[in-house]
Amino acid sequence: MIGGPGSPTADGSRAVSNGGIKVRGWTGMVDAIEEKAGMSINNAELAQDGDGLRSTTGPAVTYWRPDDKATGDYTVSASFTEPKYMNLNTHPHPYGVFIAGNDMGTPDQSYLYCAAYGNGTFIVRGFGPAPFQMNGEKGEVNEAVHKAEGRGRPVSQDITLSVKGNQVECSINGTVVATYDKSALVTQGKLKSTDGTYGLRFAHNTEVKSTAFETHIYRYLDQF
Repeated sequence: MIGGPGSPTADGSRAVSNGGIKVRGWTGMVDAIEEKAGMSINNAELAQDGDGLRSTTGPAVTYWRPDDKATGDYTVSASFTEPKYMNLNTHPHPYGVFIAGNDMGTPDQSYLYCAAYGNGTFIVRGFGPAPFQMNGEKGEVNEAVHKAEGRGRPVSQDITLSVKGNQVECSINGTVVATYDKSALVTQGKLKSTDGTYGLRFAHNTEVKSTAFETHIYRYLDQF
């Protein structure tokens, strides 16, 4: 349940009652700006939902399993379903996967994520010493990103981040929507490395089920 007495109005993050991480092996952290507003990981919920995970936010949050690390060339992917588009918010909010996580769970954590909105837009952003944006403040529209048929209707996205040689790619629903040179990402103010932890990323005030979360490192496959 979202909201309750004292909840922020408009589009501020609303605490999830009876929240917390309820899936063994997973951990998470809310954004620094959420912490400053008094939010914690217990104001969002990560729970098992059949063959996948259900995330309900609350504050914007990143979830990962500490042993999930990828190096060299690899891909990380997951399928996301927003069962009721914009059910918990006043405008579209994104969700996706992250890679290149270093110093996770600390104020110095860094990572890169690609996330989709149910209105046909996607963003590529990250956290280094400060948040950074790779495709602008509002992201980009791409025909590959699925659009919900209306508020309260379901919408699904398949999202993949890949490290291939000197490039990093984001693919959504089977189409490469963004490509960046490593040198534009692993640099002062951004990532420490493209090697590191990987996991899931959710904006605030969303309810999303994620399935088929996996990574492929050369010939190694790890799937829950």
